[in-house]
Amino acid sequence: MLHDLSLTIPAGRFTAIIGPNACGKSTLLRALARVSPIRAGSILLDGAAIATCRTRDVARRLGLLPQASVAPDGITVQELVARGRYPHQSMLRNTAAADAAAVVAALGAAGITELAARPVDELSGGQRQRVWIALVLAQSTPLLLLDEPTTALDIGHQVELMNLLRRLNHAGRTVVAVLHDLPQACRYAEHLIVMQAGRIVTEGRPWDMMTPELMHRVFGLRCLVIEDPVAGTPLIIPSDDTRVEDH
Repeated sequence: MLHDLSLTIPAGRFTAIIGPNACGKSTLLRALARVSPIRAGSILLDGAAIATCRTRDVARRLGLLPQASVAPDGITVQELVARGRYPHQSMLRNTAAADAAAVVAALGAAGITELAARPVDELSGGQRQRVWIALVLAQSTPLLLLDEPTTALDIGHQVELMNLLRRLNHAGRTVVAVLHDLPQACRYAEHLIVMQAGRIVTEGRPWDMMTPELMHRVFGLRCLVIEDPVAGTPLIIPSDDTRVEDH
């Protein structure tokens, strides 16, 4: 459950939401996408209350990758990715060429072009995750919300995905991702939101906030925070006497 939240997602930035298990990260992301209702307050999308927006309009402006999705039996990769184009289709105009181009681009960006004709239910967990990522990319929205997008991906595909998200961000898309890998979050995100027990503890730029004190307070982790020798971003190194405490 979320409590007393007030935040603004920086437009055109890459934001990562981090925090311990069951602290409300996914709940917050689902609320931002209008998937989970809120009991009080409001969520604004481009200045308008998202609760009053038409579903198709919301789907044209934000794409959501949830933690778990189920594909219809027998559907192929290309057919599933093409469903990301539904918000842009209209009886009043022919969008076939644009839809086809967007699907091809999304398949290529996710690295699954060669899987286009394969049934989704025959794929590995990592391959299926990339199919869902391609669906969200095909939706071609200016805002991407991703809940643990690197789940089930090996380290190589994790890096490929994070680099892709950074390129999309640099091209103008706003990216918001729930991440568990803290060094990864610090390396790729410009803005961090740290959560604990349904509340926002702090937010800001990685180097402004990632301290051993914060790691101990939020995660119960004793650590050092040093500079990543490659990226120059904060790198969390657990101490020899690390122990997880109630927090």
